[in-house]
Amino acid sequence: MRVIRSMHPGWLSNTWLLADRPGGKACLIDSGGPTSAIDQAIADWQVELQFVLCTHHHYDHIANNRHFVERYGAQVAAHPSERDRIEACSLSLEDGAEVAVGELRLRAMHIPGHTLGQLAFALDSEAAVFTGDTLFRGSVGGTRGPGHTTYQDLHHSIMSRLMQLPHDWTVYPGHEGETSIGAEWDQNPFIRIWRGLDPEGTERCTVSGQPGQLVLWADDYDGGHKAWVRFDASGDDVVPGSRVER
Repeated sequence: MRVIRSMHPGWLSNTWLLADRPGGKACLIDSGGPTSAIDQAIADWQVELQFVLCTHHHYDHIANNRHFVERYGAQVAAHPSERDRIEACSLSLEDGAEVAVGELRLRAMHIPGHTLGQLAFALDSEAAVFTGDTLFRGSVGGTRGPGHTTYQDLHHSIMSRLMQLPHDWTVYPGHEGETSIGAEWDQNPFIRIWRGLDPEGTERCTVSGQPGQLVLWADDYDGGHKAWVRFDASGDDVVPGSRVER
């Protein structure tokens, strides 16, 4: 497998191009990154772009769908719950659906939480998984963005789905750099608390006027912070640190 990344300089969102071999077939995971690097790699590798596989509907991950449809005739695929929110989407992928890209076989994993239709794409033969905005290097996705579901969904998606993959697998996230399942199992501060290795925080805070307990204040992929808050009135959520008053 060949894989390269194009990352948007502002959003820090990744477009991953992967191909089975030079002169073979290729697909994208998300389309928010600059198109020029992807176009150049497609030309250099002399591959046929077949699919744009969308992890979820947020604009920083689907911004250039139309470019790849019109230039290469690629088909856009997403979870059926978000298909109507994604430009140019023509294929639905349920949990467990397999996408053939030449010699590669990508397996869709439905991992809701950050959004209802959030998908990861696993490549068993390559020991790799593309996790969208559910799992990052040292952080996790928020549960109060557009189209979110629940903290409980996010916890299940990470601990009962992604963390059950082999620890030597490479993780290609939706933002910033790659990591591994094992590295996140050992070092990710959210996962360490979920595993019972580190204590929960007890500091009081407010988010948009809602009081709660600051369970965790952690670094995020963008140089800011991500907060796990247990709200007095509504339970747990993961929110951007910029919204937290400590």
